[in-house]
Amino acid sequence: MNEQINSGDAHGHGELGDAEYAEFMELAAQEGFDTEDVEGALDEAGHGPLPVLAVVGRPNVGKSTLVNRILGRREAVVEDRPGVTRDRVTYEAEWAGRRFKVVDTGGWEQDVLGIDASVAAQAEFAVEAADAVVFVVDAAVGATDTDEAVVKLLRRAGKPVVLCANKVDGPSGEADAAMLWSLGLGEPYPVSALHGRGTGDMLDEVLKVLPRAPAQTFGTALGGPRRVALIGRPNVGKSSLLNKVAGEERVVVDPLAGTTRDPVDELVELGGKTWKFVDTAGIRRRVHLTEGADYYASLRTAAALEKAEVAVVLVDVSESISVQDLRIITMAVEAGRALVLAYNKWDTLDDERRFYLEREIERDLVQVQWAPRVNISARTGRHTEKLVPAIETALAGWETRIPTGRLNAFLGELVASHPHPVRGGKQPRILFGTQAGTRPPRFVLFASGFLEAGYRRFIERRLREEFGFEGTPIHMSVRVREKRKKRK
Repeated sequence: MNEQINSGDAHGHGELGDAEYAEFMELAAQEGFDTEDVEGALDEAGHGPLPVLAVVGRPNVGKSTLVNRILGRREAVVEDRPGVTRDRVTYEAEWAGRRFKVVDTGGWEQDVLGIDASVAAQAEFAVEAADAVVFVVDAAVGATDTDEAVVKLLRRAGKPVVLCANKVDGPSGEADAAMLWSLGLGEPYPVSALHGRGTGDMLDEVLKVLPRAPAQTFGTALGGPRRVALIGRPNVGKSSLLNKVAGEERVVVDPLAGTTRDPVDELVELGGKTWKFVDTAGIRRRVHLTEGADYYASLRTAAALEKAEVAVVLVDVSESISVQDLRIITMAVEAGRALVLAYNKWDTLDDERRFYLEREIERDLVQVQWAPRVNISARTGRHTEKLVPAIETALAGWETRIPTGRLNAFLGELVASHPHPVRGGKQPRILFGTQAGTRPPRFVLFASGFLEAGYRRFIERRLREEFGFEGTPIHMSVRVREKRKKRK
């Protein structure tokens, strides 16, 4: 998973120093790689998180159709009835050489008494997670009371807004689009998301207001206390754990699942350091079927995870490891966060349950066996002091960088002792590689042919054995050398 774009970095070579970069480019030239292709690979892997564009509006104005148009492919579910999009869905997009994330959101509705709680909750999410907003209005219908109410919420958010006047299929609809100047959000961009008309001009405006991705800087800690997101399914003990490590009742704890609606940021002294803990609402199964506050709580949980540096995933050991647990762990890994697994309610285990739990962990969590594990009891405080070493270990792995020379020596030995299997009479080889970024570690390998997924997993496993990387996902991309015509 790549989350980077060309941010106009002065060097254009990610985290490689000048001397290391020069040596690396000379190696690439010797192996027949195009300079532009190599620099493009480093740019993709060496920069910070992509900026986020939220596409918002009331139901059935064409948000998902617009998202598909931006992506250039059919990804978001589109149906001619309101409310099809329930879950927040994030995609990667590119326009004019710049990459960014697009968030397709559910529609905003207004009831007879005014904007209900779910609308306000989604506005909060837009504030927290997006760098800019595309506000989609049906030009044929015109501005409704709900649209006017959403405008007020967007103004309070203080984020840049591009107004998309959708369903303008021809010149006759231009006048309808012009009427939307009355919303006070600036120029309405007339668009037909269905046919693509006008989307280019709108995206040009989006790029003007969307920030570029920051360049990664190796070895410098992020400002302020390290951010720790407590995540897990409802009623797993997140609030109890936060109260225990804080030494006081900071958040409401109730046996009823789903008590926490809003993430609560707390500065906590633990292990001689100050940490910023975020207690998030539990993530429910089948989010798209949940209603109101629970639905938006899951959105804010995802936003808190994106802002965190390390995720502590709580698992209730008194119950079998569920699909929900696995999905939440996958969310943290895909977000590229350092990861700690905290097995809660350990004090309730008997010998039989402990035996079966260990079998479940071996079977279901083999893909994250690199994550530090802590067995705790949030209720009694048992072993909560072990959280800090586990978090520090995960953060250290998250920020580890291997020098290019050392990495290529390792790759050379690996290829010599364990070459890629022969496929179709050919045997692809790893020619060289580099670690272009950290937080999480991101590697770019340059090869003579396609590397199979099983071989990539083998490389990752050996990287961990050799260099550690405990507590962090590893992102790996492969560039294959193009066949060149022989000169006459």
